[in-house]
Amino acid sequence: MRSLPILGFVVVVIGGPTACRDDTPGSGIVLRVSDWGSPAVESAFMTVERELQEGFERRHPGVRVRKEQIPGPGQYAPKLCMMHVAGSAPDVMHLDASSAAIFIDNGVLLDLAPLMKNDPTFDRSHYFENVLDITRRGDAFYSVPLDFTPMMMYYNRRLFDRAGVPYPKDGWSWDDFLAACKATTIVPAGARQPTQYGYNFENVMPFWMPWLWTNGGDVLDPTGTRASGFFDGPASVEAMRFLTELMVTHHVAPTLAERAALGGDAFLNGKAAMDLKGHWMLIDYRARGLDVGAVSLPSRTGRPVTVIYATGLAISRHTRHRELAWEYVKYMTSAAVQIKRVASGLAISGNRQAAAHYAADPADDVEHAFLRAVDYARPPWGSRVENYPY
Repeated sequence: MRSLPILGFVVVVIGGPTACRDDTPGSGIVLRVSDWGSPAVESAFMTVERELQEGFERRHPGVRVRKEQIPGPGQYAPKLCMMHVAGSAPDVMHLDASSAAIFIDNGVLLDLAPLMKNDPTFDRSHYFENVLDITRRGDAFYSVPLDFTPMMMYYNRRLFDRAGVPYPKDGWSWDDFLAACKATTIVPAGARQPTQYGYNFENVMPFWMPWLWTNGGDVLDPTGTRASGFFDGPASVEAMRFLTELMVTHHVAPTLAERAALGGDAFLNGKAAMDLKGHWMLIDYRARGLDVGAVSLPSRTGRPVTVIYATGLAISRHTRHRELAWEYVKYMTSAAVQIKRVASGLAISGNRQAAAHYAADPADDVEHAFLRAVDYARPPWGSRVENYPY
């Protein structure tokens, strides 16, 4: 008998899945791959994913890849955990760094280190070490990176040019940031509020948590077991006060009501000069014709820091197709496949060669800014603390 905590509940399981065995790829084998999202939603990205899976099937005659999508906000992790305790977990899982801890800590995943070590066709150096280490525990590895994004400070070059303000540069401070916000905020004569803001603040945890880090604060202690003295500590409180004052004192960032009056995302609508977001927003920015740059977050500690969100491929500990699942993981994270997969710009490939392919233009300072951030970015707390949502 064993117990598994699942998002606040404890499920007690008597017995468990049958013993693992490796099936030689052949006729009639179905490789189950889980992912989040709705199977009813079609997109260009999903079309590419399906084509890549068909490529894997052609390499392995008689094998069919069955994608199992789990829709609904917050449903992916608990449903996969329930499938695990019921003995019906998929062979391969898309693993979000933000919810990795519950799978790793409860023995859901296969340690990939032996497969990595004994496979001459696999080279760990082909992947960003800082991303690979997100799901590492000592000598054990529990996923291989698919893609990732650090959170970066975007800026609208046209709005900066119009205000005559130099573009932000790595190494800038909170004071530099505030000065840029004030210089790019526009309040027409006689108006009660700005028509253009310096910063598009959004009260969503991934968008404000890194600010605590830039002041030496945090939401939890280094062990991830205590918030007292850290989330309410002086450095964190000061960071939250700084963000609040951007809206209520300096009026260089919109309140929730002001954002709504501007039509939602003020940066996307060209009504804010800066915004903290991930690589995925480049798709929308380019579609809107925004001329954007990217830079590290301003810091008060003299050290750059940000959070890195990543997706990897993991293998269920109880898969009956371990070797085939490993072949699928290697295939989907290979450079050739990744170059096709991340072509949309949704994220940065976890494969160094594929990432370099899209950063080949030395004039593409946005892509290079994101890649520089990999070395100093921190994993989200959800990769280390169970049930932590980010």
